[in-house]
Amino acid sequence: MLVLFETAAGYAIFKVLDESKLQQVDSLHKEFETPEKANKVVKLKHFEKFQDTTEALAAATALVEGKIGKNLKKVLKKIVAKEAHEQLAISDVKLGGVIKEKLDLSCIHSPAVCELMRCIRSQVESLITGLPSREMAAMSLGLAHSLSRYKLKFSPDKVDTMIVQAISLLDDLDKELNNYIMRCREWYGWHFPELGKIITDNLAYCKSVRHVGDRTNVATTDLSEILPEEIEAEVKLAAEISMGTEVSEQDINNIMHLCDQVIEISDYRTQLYDYLKNRMMAIAPNLTLMVGELVGARLISHAGSLLNLAKHPASTVQILGAEKALFRALKTRKDTPKYGLIYHASLVGQTTAKNKGKISRMLAAKAALAIRYDALGEDTNAEMGAENRAKLEARLRQLEERGIRRISGTGKAMAKADKYQHKRLQRRKRKRKREQLKLRNQKKSQPSQR
Repeated sequence: MLVLFETAAGYAIFKVLDESKLQQVDSLHKEFETPEKANKVVKLKHFEKFQDTTEALAAATALVEGKIGKNLKKVLKKIVAKEAHEQLAISDVKLGGVIKEKLDLSCIHSPAVCELMRCIRSQVESLITGLPSREMAAMSLGLAHSLSRYKLKFSPDKVDTMIVQAISLLDDLDKELNNYIMRCREWYGWHFPELGKIITDNLAYCKSVRHVGDRTNVATTDLSEILPEEIEAEVKLAAEISMGTEVSEQDINNIMHLCDQVIEISDYRTQLYDYLKNRMMAIAPNLTLMVGELVGARLISHAGSLLNLAKHPASTVQILGAEKALFRALKTRKDTPKYGLIYHASLVGQTTAKNKGKISRMLAAKAALAIRYDALGEDTNAEMGAENRAKLEARLRQLEERGIRRISGTGKAMAKADKYQHKRLQRRKRKRKREQLKLRNQKKSQPSQR
């Protein structure tokens, strides 16, 4: 039997000298306690050394993907093919299938082979001559770093890391912007309180404050690029009769610096949102069409990755983000939540409160299919998402129209119910009249007690 053993330095082919010892799997490690004992069990037949780290990385990545590299194919043809009657022991079943298919060599993989590989690894420095232990350790470390970098770069699970980071940063920017704008409005409101009521848009407010500075400059400042004409006229009128306090030039400078920060962060947020939208359309186009960029990115971020999200059933996708409410409902035996992050999708938002549960359930079912198609499918088109969204919109219109018919009372079901109610009321009236007549006749038939 021959053994194919992969190291960081190269490929090694060992010949098993005593195959009977492989049958004792539990005690095999005792035969490799010392280098002398190990040399009695296996003997090095050939060693193909890698020339550099690039070659070692190419061979390692080929093994990870279950492929045969050029060096390995050369070694197998050169050494193993000469002894075709010998079985080749390998550590990977997938690789064994490829070798058998491509080179027509008999491969074997069993618990005994796995134990033999572990034992060879423990004495590899003594079994492979001409390789110092320091050089072997350096090559192993270099290959480990290169292989980890390769996996991180090309792993399909890590492609959506950018989306997770982008949506988290977008949420952080929204919080910071809200704090900065609130601080700016309160701070400048001491000097010109009327401006906050006239200009409701936060970005336009900060830009106006940045252009104006002190309210006495409003009359001579042109705000036509920022505000419409009627609002600009209203601002100039309010500045003349403002009830705000006087502030120093240093205060105005600090407020203007704060406005600069708000404007810069707002511009960066717009740029980040465009980036997130493009990344979502590239990685998960069907999910994006179903629930939107932000909701889709939040679902991916909450699950950890697109592949993890694809493993969740539709019922989990529906309540993803509402874990606290779910466990609280289970603990108190109340109704479980109908939606989590999916509540913010446009399809759920535009329906009535009565139909939100139904639409969120249907949307979660279709979104789960879209997620799996994006994560595991080979196509990158969004036809499936567009088709399912059209079906959901048609179903939404049907539910809304049914609700309108019930409210107006023109539906067949309502007409039948009214007819049934009318007949029942007539029967009750006739029954009440009969009872009244009966009581009246009884009173007349009773004799007078005088």
